[in-house]
Amino acid sequence: MSSLPIVSIIRRETFSSAHRLHSPFLSDEENKKVYGKCNNPNGHGHNYVVLVTVKGPVDPQTGMVM
Repeated sequence: MSSLPIVSIIRRETFSSAHRLHSPFLSDEENKKVYGKCNNPNGHGHNYVVLVTVKGPVDPQTGMVM
């Protein structure tokens, strides 16, 4: 069993993305009915938050986790 300290490093990032759901096989009216706001010609967006955690023992020589 190791007596090295275990640490966690957490990085939080945010990003946005956009999309449009549209079928060329449907009329504009049908697309709007099926896909709603996701059929907006200018796109429809979402915001995301990602948390990445790296956890491990601290290397005694380097002081690093990785």
